[in-house]
Amino acid sequence: MAGETASAGKTAPIPAADDSRAFSVSRRAALALGLAAAGATVTGLGPARAQEPSFLEAALATVGDGETFDPARLLEIARLLAKRPYTDSPSELPDDFSNLTYDQYIGIRAKPGSYLWHGEGRGFTVEPLHRGFIFASPVRLYAVDDGAIRRVRYARDLFDFGKPATAGQPAPGAGGTPPAAAAQAANAPAAPAEEPLDFSGFRMYTDVPGEAPQEVAIFQGATFFRAKARGQNYGVHAHTLMLRPADAKGEELPQFRAFWIERPLAGSGVLVIHALLDSESVAGVVRFTFRTGDTAITDVEATLIPRARLDHIGIGGSTANFLFGPIRQSTVPDTRVAVHDIGGLQIHNGRSEWLWRPVDNPQTLQISAFLDVSPKGFGLLQRGRDFGAYEDDVQHFERRPSLWVEPLQEWGEGAVQLIEVPTTSEGTPNIISYWRPTQAIEAGTEARFSWRLFWCWSLPERPNLALVRGTRIGALPGSRVRRFAVSFVGDELARPDIGTAVKVSLSASRGTVGNTRVWTYPERKLVRVLFDLDPGNEASSELRLELTAAEKPVSESWLFRWTP
Repeated sequence: MAGETASAGKTAPIPAADDSRAFSVSRRAALALGLAAAGATVTGLGPARAQEPSFLEAALATVGDGETFDPARLLEIARLLAKRPYTDSPSELPDDFSNLTYDQYIGIRAKPGSYLWHGEGRGFTVEPLHRGFIFASPVRLYAVDDGAIRRVRYARDLFDFGKPATAGQPAPGAGGTPPAAAAQAANAPAAPAEEPLDFSGFRMYTDVPGEAPQEVAIFQGATFFRAKARGQNYGVHAHTLMLRPADAKGEELPQFRAFWIERPLAGSGVLVIHALLDSESVAGVVRFTFRTGDTAITDVEATLIPRARLDHIGIGGSTANFLFGPIRQSTVPDTRVAVHDIGGLQIHNGRSEWLWRPVDNPQTLQISAFLDVSPKGFGLLQRGRDFGAYEDDVQHFERRPSLWVEPLQEWGEGAVQLIEVPTTSEGTPNIISYWRPTQAIEAGTEARFSWRLFWCWSLPERPNLALVRGTRIGALPGSRVRRFAVSFVGDELARPDIGTAVKVSLSASRGTVGNTRVWTYPERKLVRVLFDLDPGNEASSELRLELTAAEKPVSESWLFRWTP
């Protein structure tokens, strides 16, 4: 019967979607649990009625403390949730944490002893992340030990509120003198028991006997997460689900309500995470399988259950920053050569073509769609791996991961979407890519997607083709003519007769291209192509360039959208 209390080791019934029998909870408790949203509405569903504060709480109790974890039960909760109006998570925080500065916030770290499975040598350990700064929405964390669920409960004494570390100092949370505001927060009264703060997400580390722990991934904010391979720095963000990015209707940001993290089996090198996803238009469940090493691999399996018709979703999405580089130099003097997390979009389409599209920081918003049927892979890549390509002693952009997306099923018709947003900040993720299915997902149905993410130094599968090494653009004085220099490198270009064998295939959708010149350097396995684009009065032009020999491609296809 709905409303029963779950006993340890048994499975409690899930409350029916229209069950009006409620656990008695105060409004303050309901707000803290994200369950009170009187007057909430869902686009396309007409007037909404208030969601009973007890429903999600009662549903989560069936996959909470003492229960046996069953992914099928989590899916059933998502199905019931999708039948009810959406309720936003509250962002209220005690005053101590609601007005933290960035420096104060990053100084708050969980004490190592509070990490999940700390010191057990199971391959991974998990650090709960405090709420505060821009990370105000609460997320519940559950540990799954041998099938039994244990809720990770918030307590202030789980955290250190010390100052952030600088180079050569211990990491935050390892000691130090807290700043005044953080010290005040540490000494403030504990939050009332009926208002648990929960967490904003979690951070993952390796935990291998005899090896120093290495941070490998972080889940925090909406449905975002980041990971990195051995020796890398954080860069590109993965998005579990995108809804209407850069759409005239406005973007919708789904969020994770809760995570169930399975205790890893020692020696397996695998960490499995389950998540409950919720948004105004859709509910769902997601399973993540993490493996780390010289390449970090994440398998994502998502089931989406729309509340309203979804006609613009993004699967396998990612965002990153591109401020300036050889294509578009900084308008402000900068000591660095380039500033970007990634340099371009790679696509291996359903026709087995390899495409390379350098990204840009344009003057106006640019949206590109690469139509396809069941792509083999795509992703935002960082190809420049030399310090001299950036010359940044702090950020080390040469260590940022590439993120390659490989579908694990046939995705059908759609497009790889690329969005380039103008920015003046290197902290803004202005480059967006994702797969947009052609077919809409109707309300009340279910859609399943699965894909594999490679956080890597180079692609897991390298094409047997020459790759683009660089793109540079210059202007001819006194005209709109632009001069392009595109360099290709690869073993295919080392043949002694490359100078006579290679041909250039070049086209422009608008304007005219000409004055094409080719320089070959077989000893360097390099071919450089220079050409001019005269756009006339056009505002943009789609360019395509590839190298061929014996009427077959010997390079990937270089694509670029020129705009002033």
